Amino acid sequence: MTEDHLDATFASLADPTRRAILARLAQGEATVNELAEPFEMSLPAISRHLKVLERAGLISRGREAQWRPCRLEAGPLKDIANWVERYRRFWDQSFDRMADYLKELQTPRGDQDDRKN
Repeated sequence: MTEDHLDATFASLADPTRRAILARLAQGEATVNELAEPFEMSLPAISRHLKVLERAGLISRGREAQWRPCRLEAGPLKDIANWVERYRRFWDQSFDRMADYLKELQTPRGDQDDRKN
């Protein structure tokens, strides 16, 4: 994945409306009207959100008779998951250090003094 593609994916996910649209599409295909239902915005506004998602490769639009169903394209989400995975070791180490510190805090003071001697 190129940096530009990663940037476009993150930018498209930065908007809560677009994240909600993706969550709906995770349940299956939907038309623009179906996607617009839960939002208090115009169809052109929803269409603009869909164009951003489409440019990022997160959705595709088919053509069936008069309607163009939208569907989720999960590839870019997998790319983001792979990018985030590189930082798992850091998080795991940080959580391990925090767990050690919390155990130390929970140890009665006398027990800590005994260990120092």
